[in-house]
Amino acid sequence: MRFLAVDDEIYILEEMVKILRRVQPKTEVLSFTRPDEAIRAAERQTIDVAFLDIHLGKMSGLELAVRLKNIKPDMHIIFVTGYQEYAVDAFRMHATGYLLKPVDENDVKRELTFIYEEAPQRKRISVQTFGGFELFVDGRPVHFGRAKSKELLAYLVDHRGAVVTAAEARAALFEEMGNTGTSKSYFHQLVYELKNALKKAGASEILTKGFNGYAVVPEKFDCDYYRLLQGDPIAINQYQNDYMPLYSWGEAHNAELWLKHVYATPPE
Repeated sequence: MRFLAVDDEIYILEEMVKILRRVQPKTEVLSFTRPDEAIRAAERQTIDVAFLDIHLGKMSGLELAVRLKNIKPDMHIIFVTGYQEYAVDAFRMHATGYLLKPVDENDVKRELTFIYEEAPQRKRISVQTFGGFELFVDGRPVHFGRAKSKELLAYLVDHRGAVVTAAEARAALFEEMGNTGTSKSYFHQLVYELKNALKKAGASEILTKGFNGYAVVPEKFDCDYYRLLQGDPIAINQYQNDYMPLYSWGEAHNAELWLKHVYATPPE
């Protein structure tokens, strides 16, 4: 694990480094007073967490965060500043955390716990919706016979446990076919193939049949999208305006998520 600390005030920077080394003795800490040096370091080696002051002279910490995110999108950014009014801008940058000076060791521990503490009773079935839709069972991706059967599952995941009728699913998945006998027959094939794929993977429990439709059972699997909605900082950090990117029905929802989690004021 490797941390990056950037502050243009050398004494504050040195104190930050001491705190990080006390909290994580086995972690390498790279420290810089100049943003350009920090960028070059991030280009040469992997940085897991960056602790950035917001006031850094010519380049602000917010600008530096953008540059670092471009180098490594899943890098965790924790802003360290004496100015609380920058919190909104910080969270727009998908910051994992926000610390006010003077930095307290317990606060640093808390932020790192949010990042690295393992979730209790981690589920064996997980769903990825950011950057492309995938279903994993015991860490392995599930194979679907047809892309549309996989998309059907994605559409059900999007509805978070609410029952989706056959008519609603058909309208979303194959608009061009309309409500025809052909579309109904095709949909039944997709449902059969979806059930078969889940059964082979040992994940049948995530799908249930409701009145005149189907739904997923959210309690049976982990999902990055669901964790984002619950305010999980790691999920928020992972989201890069890329929710269900392959599906046209996901575009409006992605835009809504982006506005809510990037431009909304974080809760106090």
